[in-house]
Amino acid sequence: MAEKRDYYEVLGVEKNASAAEIKSAFRKLAKKYHPDLNKDDPSAAEKFKEAQEAYEVLSDEQKRSQYDRFGHAGVGTGAQGMGGFSSYSDFGGVDIDLGDIFDSFFGGGFQGFSGRGESKSRRSRGSDILKKVKLSFEEAVFGCEKDFELDFIENCDECDGKGGIGEETCSTCHGSGTVTSEQHTILGSFLSKTTCPTCHGEGHTYKKKCSKCGGKGKIKQHKTISVNVPAGMDTGKRLRITGKGNPGTNGGPNGDLYLEFYVEEHDFFKRDGDDIYLEIPLTITEAVLGCKKVIPTLYGNVSLSIPSGINNLDKQRIKGKGVDNKTTGNKGNMYLIFKVLTPKKLSREQKKLFEELNKYAFDEKEIRDFNRFTEKNGK
Repeated sequence: MAEKRDYYEVLGVEKNASAAEIKSAFRKLAKKYHPDLNKDDPSAAEKFKEAQEAYEVLSDEQKRSQYDRFGHAGVGTGAQGMGGFSSYSDFGGVDIDLGDIFDSFFGGGFQGFSGRGESKSRRSRGSDILKKVKLSFEEAVFGCEKDFELDFIENCDECDGKGGIGEETCSTCHGSGTVTSEQHTILGSFLSKTTCPTCHGEGHTYKKKCSKCGGKGKIKQHKTISVNVPAGMDTGKRLRITGKGNPGTNGGPNGDLYLEFYVEEHDFFKRDGDDIYLEIPLTITEAVLGCKKVIPTLYGNVSLSIPSGINNLDKQRIKGKGVDNKTTGNKGNMYLIFKVLTPKKLSREQKKLFEELNKYAFDEKEIRDFNRFTEKNGK
């Protein structure tokens, strides 16, 4: 007869392992080597038996102490081994959830001893709804009260969401919502509770199916809802409306409605977060000499002095003229981007003026540096 392996080695734990570590190791091995899950592997049953025997000793403080002192001789024949289990106690009082181990071969319906069975369906919250809606640039920036037309799922008002009329106790489960069946395995027989297939766990059926909802208990409704959209919304941002999602089951609360916004672009204003950008076209003379311009902002026009010597794509900030975001409490700025326009067509007189102007050298550092580089590069 082959010599027994060390119990700690069997479970794959250190000799100073805690009770929780030992329990966790056994649960993993029990799932891995259960005979019903390894029908093509004859050695699985032996490994399962070995793991169960090791756990039975190491999970018992007194037996573990004896084993640590005297080895296998210290525990004698106390370990029960496989033996054919007729009940939960045949696992030697091991405090594990049999449902976790047997779900895979009982089809997820094992509830007999784990205390997980539900006699009837519980109240549950309805699912959330996500709707994508469109806002104009102005609606998003300033906020608005806006109507949205949306499709909702609601409890049928004809049957109060029950799906039928004339409630009566289920004849299959007699009102419990579950049925008990006996499962026969290599380990013995187990009682298993599963959801009643007739009433689907409700404990009752109905004499007549609701004609309005077809027995579903839910109906689709097209509704218009009015929403206060706070100032500062942007594309991709969401607004939650509590209790406007799908209805709950068995009297559970409704889910929430989430509106996800898409904001249309403006013809002139460009938005980046809470900042606003605006291109300001300037003639060459305005850029060179400076000027006064009326500038449109989100909050009306303002008069602004443009300094002389503006270059193309130069920027100027107007503080506090961006988006006043009510959701974050932040107020952005406005940035002017100057676009110097070069005329494509000139009158004879205009051309003559530019030619005359070209006779004068402009003492600009950039021009001087470039001319020096060009001269050096040509040598």
